[in-house]
Amino acid sequence: MLTILINAFGLFLIIIAGFTIKRIGLVDKKDGQILSKIILNLTLPATIIIGLNPIKVTGEFLNLTGAAIFINLILVLFAKKIWKKKEEYHRILFMYCITGYNIGNFTLPFIQSFYPEASAYLFMFDVGNCIMLAGGTKMIVSSTFNENDTTTGFSTLVTTLKGSVPFITYIVMLLIRSLDLTLPLGAISILQLFSSANGFLSLLMIGIYLELVLPKKESVIVKKILFWRYSIGAILAAFIFFVIPLPNDLLRLVLTLICFAPIATFSVINSVEAGIEESVAGFISSISILISLALMTIVMMLTL
Repeated sequence: MLTILINAFGLFLIIIAGFTIKRIGLVDKKDGQILSKIILNLTLPATIIIGLNPIKVTGEFLNLTGAAIFINLILVLFAKKIWKKKEEYHRILFMYCITGYNIGNFTLPFIQSFYPEASAYLFMFDVGNCIMLAGGTKMIVSSTFNENDTTTGFSTLVTTLKGSVPFITYIVMLLIRSLDLTLPLGAISILQLFSSANGFLSLLMIGIYLELVLPKKESVIVKKILFWRYSIGAILAAFIFFVIPLPNDLLRLVLTLICFAPIATFSVINSVEAGIEESVAGFISSISILISLALMTIVMMLTL
């Protein structure tokens, strides 16, 4: 238990380090954008390749992709239904923030720090998660307020996925492993140099982007959204952990932890594009990271 606390505290310190160097002026948000590009185009793809290179593509892994799409779909439709009497602004924020999981920048480095062998499960879940974040959820939100806007969402989905280096890496590696091919050890050794920086850079970037100031007029709505997200997450986690039959305990733990993962960066981007104030979207995303770190650490301790 002490090891878990020390490890989680170390991850928290990296986030705080990023936040601190931004506050004292050593870096700013533009530097966070540079880090984001490095992570998305270099360190995360390298991590994906190393994580998927040894796995055998089976129905178990492919089911995780389908499960991610299904969970995201159910959550956004649920949000659409229960807040149908709220004003449009808050419905949009709720629909984007109730769904989508930050896997690559947060959940991956968190779980990898305890269970490196869990990477493949996370990657396969993230394939479906990416499909929804890149446009699937946007199609539903757009059609909710403009019934004729579904084609825009589909076009966005295709364009975004084609331009996503991590998603293309997923697809290429799945094809390679489906043919039972593996990359040579020398290539993996080189990629390991890039991959080893992914966890640190991802958490440092989170700290740089961390926002702790919220307009008072939105505080009540933000609290309600966070309450709903983590309450539903807790119910889903309990169902996965105690009810659903799964092939092994590691997969059970990974899926349980994902239920408490923070709001995805894509959800923030989509919210802002839909007219949500950047300060509100940024704040709710930042707070969800701190809440998720605490809750996921507690789950780790309870499942020892």
